[in-house]
Amino acid sequence: MSDKLLSLQRIVEKAIDDGATSVEQVHRSIASMPFDALERIDALQPTVEQVREVHDQTVGNIYETIRLLNDRAGEIARDLLGSRRGSDDRPS
Repeated sequence: MSDKLLSLQRIVEKAIDDGATSVEQVHRSIASMPFDALERIDALQPTVEQVREVHDQTVGNIYETIRLLNDRAGEIARDLLGSRRGSDDRPS
């Protein structure tokens, strides 16, 4: 039973990690549209570049935090499932 749960845990962890990466890519793609348009206005270009940089750093930090939390939750789940594995092996 624990082997199946560990396999499921790994699948879920990978799906969340991959999903966060996909959503981040879409987020960046959509966010770049107004930045690209505003950067074409000479008077706004320096400011837009600064705002884009802050935005991109913030987005990167947020999605990295999601991935780190997912990784830590996976470690906790594996630890709990591993300790459960030991209790599954004991005679009743």
